[in-house]
Amino acid sequence: MTPVEFAGKYGLTVVTEGGGSCREIEGAYCCDLLSMVMGRAQENDAFVTVMANVNTIAVAVLADVACVILCEGIHFDEACILRAKQQEVCVLESEKSAFAVALLLGKELGLC
Repeated sequence: MTPVEFAGKYGLTVVTEGGGSCREIEGAYCCDLLSMVMGRAQENDAFVTVMANVNTIAVAVLADVACVILCEGIHFDEACILRAKQQEVCVLESEKSAFAVALLLGKELGLC
């Protein structure tokens, strides 16, 4: 399932599409400590977080994740959104908790 398909199915907002309509989500990584994400997130994971700063976009690029999902109704500022567009990072937003989003991903991906 692509990030854009996931967003449509579960009511998330697509903030920036990036490669979100052509990349497949293959796993999920939930963390707010960006140094851990850099070393542990896998390519094509959905990166689930509440960390909304420009470094989150940089880490998403380094880890080559399928998308960033901001939870708890948190939003990137305009500078972060511009950087995500420039780097072609798919950014989704949800009012749900990180746990709830991770659970949806786990069920969708057959991980739980």
